Amino acid sequence: MSNSPEGTTITVRRPFDNQFHAEVPRTTADQARAAISRARRIQPRWAELPVARRADVIARAASLILAECDRILDVIQDESGKARISAFEEVMDSARGLRVFANKAPQALRARRRPGAIPALTKTVEHHRPVGVVSIITPWNYPFTLPATDAAQALLAGNAVVLKPDSQTPSAALLLAEIFAEAGLPADLFTVLPGAGSELGPVLVAETDFVMFTGSTATGRTLAAACAQRLIGFSGELGGKNPLLVLPDADLDAAAIGTARAAFANTGQLCISIERAYVHRSVYPEFVERLLAATASLKTGVGHSWEFDIGSLSSAAQLATVEAHVADAVAKGATVLAGGRHRGDLGPFCYEPTILAGVTPEMEVFAEETFGPVLSLYQVNSIEDAINAANDSRYGLNASIWSRHHGPETAARLRTGTVNINDGYAPAFGSHAAPMGGMKESGVGRRHGSAGLLKYTEAQTVADQRLLPIAPPPGVSNETFARVLKAGIAVMNRVLP
Repeated sequence: MSNSPEGTTITVRRPFDNQFHAEVPRTTADQARAAISRARRIQPRWAELPVARRADVIARAASLILAECDRILDVIQDESGKARISAFEEVMDSARGLRVFANKAPQALRARRRPGAIPALTKTVEHHRPVGVVSIITPWNYPFTLPATDAAQALLAGNAVVLKPDSQTPSAALLLAEIFAEAGLPADLFTVLPGAGSELGPVLVAETDFVMFTGSTATGRTLAAACAQRLIGFSGELGGKNPLLVLPDADLDAAAIGTARAAFANTGQLCISIERAYVHRSVYPEFVERLLAATASLKTGVGHSWEFDIGSLSSAAQLATVEAHVADAVAKGATVLAGGRHRGDLGPFCYEPTILAGVTPEMEVFAEETFGPVLSLYQVNSIEDAINAANDSRYGLNASIWSRHHGPETAARLRTGTVNINDGYAPAFGSHAAPMGGMKESGVGRRHGSAGLLKYTEAQTVADQRLLPIAPPPGVSNETFARVLKAGIAVMNRVLP
């Protein structure tokens, strides 16, 4: 991707061959402010609709995504360089996620009667009101499903949305806008703002009511601090250095195939992909043998064909990071068990699925997120050692456990927002009715589930006091009122939950 200097357009290049793909208008700060103003004008009318009506629109969008599958796949691949099977995973996640959210929203957002301050005298109802206009900032690695699912929950909650996609992948976001419009979403409720983050980010923070960000921890910190100055909501799925544990009772064949998929799917450019694997010493040799075979079976290449398991890295910058991490590790004593080479013969940014052993703390790849097809293997002496090593990270996004019997108890001790047992990442991420997000420096807040929906609302308690106020009535002294109320609370504490 290259941006024309001081230009009015963004030029997008295909990672497959680094050739021209598309040119889209660049949004200026003033245009972003105008879009936010239009969104703010129409949002109250959208919020007044019954939740079921809003859900109908999102459900229709889910159906349209399935109908437009091939077209969406082509756009995702041309902008991101990923393999078609990885793009397909993204489209299916969008279609299923939107349907689940639409089904669940009416129940999650309904007004709920709560116990009042004084039984029979206080009617208390909890409501969830939309925050207003939501900013969503999404990265290039999942350019369709992250905008689709985040926007769907914000829209279901009654908000308007302005979306700033990464400048490398604006066409996928613009296609999503087409689908929402065809599904019946009123104009100006969902607006795509392609442009530079340095120019648009400050506008989004200053002019909207909530910011949802997916990207690096460093940028997340900056945005969170800016949102804090305005006291508006912020949610971020940030960096990860995700661990995988192979315990002594694991099915090694399944674990090897699953580990290769977890580490190299989407060319390793997945926030929840696996970058470090801790393998019990009793099964280490057998597991490594199987993992190398599983990795060797993966086919790398570019284009729209279904034959490839691994696609291209997204850009020269990503390729440079991967090459630097591997070179640094090898220079400091790591061993390359598989891969380790740039494959320019396949595509300008292709890199082989790579497995390293002998990685030590002074190497960049040990603790820093590579975001590419690189997996580090570690042999551990016990389950306890595996858990401690997995938790020894500033990140806490996703983890994977391979075990026939010890998965749940091990998961309970891991400090990550999602844990997958006998799979790498897809089951937890694809469980759209459950929350997904990170602990520690991997994020704040959650997407998916009721938590991902309700974060786009303000809780409001409405208490209707009837007959008598909670105060001394006329003619009753403060002391008498206090004595009666104390006795009444003592009774309530004994008989009411």
